[in-house]
Amino acid sequence: MSRAKRVFSPEFREDAVRLVIDSSRPIASVARELQIGEGTLGNWVNVYRREHVGEEPGLNVSDQARLRELERKYREVKLENEFLKKAALGSSGGCNTAGGLVNEGGWGGASGSAGYVE
Repeated sequence: MSRAKRVFSPEFREDAVRLVIDSSRPIASVARELQIGEGTLGNWVNVYRREHVGEEPGLNVSDQARLRELERKYREVKLENEFLKKAALGSSGGCNTAGGLVNEGGWGGASGSAGYVE
């Protein structure tokens, strides 16, 4: 069964878009709050942004600093991730030791001492 198409007034659309733009809240959060589809609200926001290019307020000084710090951390984590991927590819998949520990007398043998075997 199909749902009846909901019609939203221009004022409702504008208010919904303003909630996203002015408060920097995620579209999904505002859409849930207003009980409308995320895609619908996302389309409205995209239209607004295309029509009002350059009108949105820029970041304040503390937000700019936070953005730079997050970008720096992102680059650092990305480099670490690449390093770990390369390390994993170079690994043989086994232990990093040449041999292992064994009990010289077998399991529970008389000597009871373990020795390293290569």
